Amino acid sequence: MKKHLTTAPGSSVCFLPATAAEVGQRGWSHLDVILISGDAYIDSPFMGIAVIGRVLLAAGFRVGIIAQPELESEDICRLGEPLLFWGVSGGSVDSMVANYTASGKRRQQDDYTPGGVNDRRPDRAVIVYANLIRAKYKGTRSIVLGGIEASLRRIAHYDWWGNTVRRSLLLDAKADYLLYGMAERSVVELAECLRDDKETRHIRGLCYAAQHKPEAYLELPSYEEVAGTTHAHKQAFIQMFQTFYAQNDPLTAQGLAQRYGMRWLIQNPPQPTLTQAELDHIHDLDYQLEVHPFDRQRGQVRALDTISFSIASHRGCYGECNFCAIAVHQGRTVTWRSRQSIVREARMLSQRSTFKGRIQDVGGPTANMYGIECGKKLAKGCCPERRCLYPSVCPNLNVDHGKQIALLEELRRLPGMKQVVVSSGIRYDMILADTRHGLNYLRQVVRHHVSGQMKAAPEHCQPQVLACMGKPGTESLLAFRKLFTTMTQEEGLPQFLTYYMIAAHPGCTQKDMEELRSFCLRELKMLPKQVQIFTPTPSTWSTAMYWTGENPLSGKHCYVEKDARARERQKETLTGAQPNKGQRKG
Repeated sequence: MKKHLTTAPGSSVCFLPATAAEVGQRGWSHLDVILISGDAYIDSPFMGIAVIGRVLLAAGFRVGIIAQPELESEDICRLGEPLLFWGVSGGSVDSMVANYTASGKRRQQDDYTPGGVNDRRPDRAVIVYANLIRAKYKGTRSIVLGGIEASLRRIAHYDWWGNTVRRSLLLDAKADYLLYGMAERSVVELAECLRDDKETRHIRGLCYAAQHKPEAYLELPSYEEVAGTTHAHKQAFIQMFQTFYAQNDPLTAQGLAQRYGMRWLIQNPPQPTLTQAELDHIHDLDYQLEVHPFDRQRGQVRALDTISFSIASHRGCYGECNFCAIAVHQGRTVTWRSRQSIVREARMLSQRSTFKGRIQDVGGPTANMYGIECGKKLAKGCCPERRCLYPSVCPNLNVDHGKQIALLEELRRLPGMKQVVVSSGIRYDMILADTRHGLNYLRQVVRHHVSGQMKAAPEHCQPQVLACMGKPGTESLLAFRKLFTTMTQEEGLPQFLTYYMIAAHPGCTQKDMEELRSFCLRELKMLPKQVQIFTPTPSTWSTAMYWTGENPLSGKHCYVEKDARARERQKETLTGAQPNKGQRKG
């Protein structure tokens, strides 16, 4: 059970300290760790900086948070200097993704900033914050990078915003360490080693710079070999990414080393996947589920609206869509919380004064992966030559929605619970592959857990585009649509499917988008409005395709649309929206 402080919920002392006064209120004379974030401080298990802070606090360390520090003042100094290290994160989203649209325009709004105006998160936030710390504290304690921006930029990577291959973020930020992945276990190990003055370079999930390559580590093509624009450079880039991606499974991964001039970037193998007990522990910590008062006084943080009454049931994703980085950041192995832990959290949420009887979401990266994993993968690691869901669902996955059905049934029975919504995305091909409980699961979701609309993400319809995306064909989409429509009609509910599509993905031409429009009108009887232009983000297969013009998974040439106006035109084919003028070329 959670152990709560005796102060009133939502009071500042219940949060991790964000001011010197709050440090004193806890009776602390110093902080061991100060965490810097590009987001407002929302004390929630959905916010990485809050999770890391709570985990460190539970391990006995004194932790404070400086959220969105002002760059032109002494704001970064308001908690003093930590005894062990600074932890720096760009926030829940890569700062360049947060600040720019897929057409290169500056975003005006930021759901993670008080007041909603995008005026507090700098471009390349991790580098800016690291430089800010060093400017204020010469020769300071270790600077440790973490979060998704650091995790996905940990080796040489293509950066769409600069249209160039950039160095490891560890080197560009001149930091001491970089912790990749979710990092709860590795950050505690690092803090313990620094506290006890012990060696740190053995810690799994850790990157550091060194003068020499560890003997047993795999050597990636050097930065100099991958950073140019020639065919040879791009072939080396593909080789680098293939090796990097293959070394992400904790059971089989080897350490990696990449040379930058006279120095080496060293990546230790990833941390083992968390156990269910460890994941339960993380979610049972004393989160306040509110914005810290220091940030709240600046305005509403809209991200809180979507997470206040949502529950994360699991982490990881074996969908491995080529445009998605979840497999690299959270891992390809799904770990789920115990039913008891989730129900305990739902009961706690139902007792909050602002609860209106509705859980907004129970899910993860993909909602219906809860309780489903491959026994062979758990014992021996991910298969090197095949995927769990592409091109079809692997029979070894043994898809069974029984655990999620039981979980949702128990949540529905809780006192005061009017509705439990599953708003995370659902893999409809997994429902069709479950011959035991698939239809019952869909029936239960349709009857009880849809709030007007259910998300489906086919992304496209053309086989060659879907192959570049790593997505299944349209047969499963149409079979699922028929089932959903029939069940919805039988239940007499005014519900519908909403479809997510991607324009200008590598492999997609204007003609392909016109074919997609025809497919939507003919088969889906509508034109989807949820259409995004593909943005090449670091550490995905699709970004490697965008940069090199080749599909690394097939070795074949891949058409890439890079003209900004043509990319917009692909989107307009479905939405009919008019483009904005003055947009950059990709």
